[in-house]
Amino acid sequence: MTYRAPHRADDEVTERFLSYRELLFSVVYNMLGSVADTEDVLQEVWLAWAARHRDPHAPPIENARAYLVRAAANQALARRVEVSRRRETYVGPWLPEPIVVDEDDAASALVRKESLSTAVLVVLESLSPLERAVFVLHDVFGFPHTEIGDILGRTPAAVRQAAARARRHLHSPQPRHPADPEIRAQVTERFAEAVLGGDLPALLEVLAPDVTLWTDSGGRGPARSLRPVHGREAVAAIFTAVAADLPSGGVDIRYRWVAGDPCALVFSGDSPLAAVVIEPDAGGARIAAIYSITNPDKLTGIR
Repeated sequence: MTYRAPHRADDEVTERFLSYRELLFSVVYNMLGSVADTEDVLQEVWLAWAARHRDPHAPPIENARAYLVRAAANQALARRVEVSRRRETYVGPWLPEPIVVDEDDAASALVRKESLSTAVLVVLESLSPLERAVFVLHDVFGFPHTEIGDILGRTPAAVRQAAARARRHLHSPQPRHPADPEIRAQVTERFAEAVLGGDLPALLEVLAPDVTLWTDSGGRGPARSLRPVHGREAVAAIFTAVAADLPSGGVDIRYRWVAGDPCALVFSGDSPLAAVVIEPDAGGARIAAIYSITNPDKLTGIR
């Protein structure tokens, strides 16, 4: 996205906005789980920011960070209505759009640090828009309840109640115990090698007995099931069938990170076929959840 201040707004206005862009992106993405919707929100925030600085009668903005976070959070809340409506007719499970980060890039590193795991983003879909906004602002970015109240136009008491409801939802699933990143990456590679090599014993060994597979195709990409699949044998059978249907020319696997999750990117030539995100179990040696994103609309940012 290109940010240009209309009518030649001062370069300093643009620079101040861009200095907070990654923060705003992380806040909005964690609230929406969609890159396209996040970019649309940021564009609206930018237009309002530029217009405010063109207005000679507007009072000065004393705290740019607070102003921009408030604008972004409220735009994201408004956008949730449209996002929720689209998901009511979505074909199969909906998963957040993967953001593949570059560990050597400072901006990507910030997004990775401040982005929630795929598993948590999936659980956040069960929250109300207000509960999700409060959780993101408080638990991820550390805003106090009083400031969140100012941002969202709610009383501190209402914010605390929303935060308590959000935590009850998030603590209902098995708590997450992140394993060492290197171990998690190794488990991801073991899984991919077992699938591509047709090694059923190795695949069964790396899957936890109660593993769950979610496949997000949106009705457009390849999918073996439109519902979550539970259990080691059932999940292994699906990936065995998937391996048998891979393109005759073979595929290329590239290991990257999606936020803080290890991910296997599956390519056929230069075209991405899938992003497979792995969630290890508490011990880190086996896979508790697999999130496979094959909807081509969600893979356009992967190259």
